[in-house]
Amino acid sequence: MSAARDPFRSALSPAALLRLRDRRFRRRRDLSVKTERAALAFVNAVGCCSTFYRFPEGLACLWEAVEGRRDPRWPRRSHHDSGIGITWELKDALPAKRQVYYGKLLKGRPVLVALDLFPAFYALVRGRQRARDYCLEYEAGRLSLTAKRIMDTLTREHPQYTREIRGNCFMLAPSTTREFERAMAELQQGLWVVKSEERYEPTFSYRWELLEAWLPEPVAEGRRLGRPAAVERLVTRYLEGAVFSTPALLARLFGLSRAEISEAVDRLVRAGALVRDRVVGGWPGCWLVHAAALRSR
Repeated sequence: MSAARDPFRSALSPAALLRLRDRRFRRRRDLSVKTERAALAFVNAVGCCSTFYRFPEGLACLWEAVEGRRDPRWPRRSHHDSGIGITWELKDALPAKRQVYYGKLLKGRPVLVALDLFPAFYALVRGRQRARDYCLEYEAGRLSLTAKRIMDTLTREHPQYTREIRGNCFMLAPSTTREFERAMAELQQGLWVVKSEERYEPTFSYRWELLEAWLPEPVAEGRRLGRPAAVERLVTRYLEGAVFSTPALLARLFGLSRAEISEAVDRLVRAGALVRDRVVGGWPGCWLVHAAALRSR
């Protein structure tokens, strides 16, 4: 077979790869997301997506999928913009029904994660730990005192609304707000707690739950999943949607070491799931490409 006909040998153009990514990320008007059902299908297809933030490493974005285009401009009157409104409603509705995970999981930014991919994140962040192991993390110096106090009250009674937690931690004073918010972000990123509801009436408030109580089965699966298998699942699911990347970009996006990423890529290349060392015209270096995407060209 000639190089012109062989998708694994022929030259790749940036435009062709970006068209493939646009299709997977629903950045086309004819594929735009407008309903809960479509949003759930989108998250399940890409595995993980941001809500509004555009990751420079290349991650699907719910707002882009709603708008049906790449890099939409933030409107001057965002409160009256239909795309912003739909995105906001969808990012609240899916987690409220426990159809996806929602939290600040990548670089401190909120993301939506498909439930079949979430065990991989749990395995990489918490390993075999349970909620009760927060005391061990505190004793090892890996958990702040404020975060420990919050976990103390949530393990005694859960779920709780923000004001309840702050009252139980004696942190109702306005001067403690930033300290409390930092600790909650720490617990979210550490996969100890999850925001299970955003209440708008009678006053706006978040309800918080222990993660293992809110998603018991995905957490249990994550505790059984070995770290190499978790990295492999993460890379596979990501590239199914994103189509192309590099080991450096993958390591930066997911906060993993280059060694772990390289080992997972080696296994996936041997299995035929990925193709590496592809030259893309005009782009520096060599690229990883999802094998199925090459065949679909």
